[in-house]
Amino acid sequence: MQVLLSMAAFALAASISPGPVNIVAFGCGVSHGFVPSLRHVSGATIGFTALFLLTGLGLAELLDGLPAAARLIQYAGVAFLLYLAWQLASDNGELGATRQRPSFRHGALMQWLNPKAWLASLAGMGAFASHGEPQLIWQFTAIYFVICYLSIACWAWAGARLQGLLRHPPRMRLFNRLLALLLAGSALYLLLE
Repeated sequence: MQVLLSMAAFALAASISPGPVNIVAFGCGVSHGFVPSLRHVSGATIGFTALFLLTGLGLAELLDGLPAAARLIQYAGVAFLLYLAWQLASDNGELGATRQRPSFRHGALMQWLNPKAWLASLAGMGAFASHGEPQLIWQFTAIYFVICYLSIACWAWAGARLQGLLRHPPRMRLFNRLLALLLAGSALYLLLE
């Protein structure tokens, strides 16, 4: 039981902390409301847990042997985050009118290109399932799935609560540009690591 609680604590700390996926979930909540944002939340959660499970089953070892592939994933992730930042920065500020509606596919893809997701997968599996015990890997994945879903959903819900405050296009444009700066900053920070 102690190990499962430690896994849950790790999953919560990694999932609820600010990062690109949570920033986008927050922005989706502001722009589109909570329920439509659940498409992004679901995609991001399933995308992450698939990555997490595959990491536990040996994906990390495979990428260790292919450093060029690992670097390509990092650069693709940074490019994707910069693309999202550009989309936010160029948005007109009309609620619900953004070009990019929340989508399951986009949420899932974001996780596979998100260096924070890779780090959480490697660190989590390395700390709790480094011996490759299948039962432990599956248990950790199940715990992470629930906590990840609830954490990302909290960000979308918080964004939806701010819709009234950001209903005016000039405020929304300012807010979107702030989110764009946060995404671009996190992308550039990842290049320095």
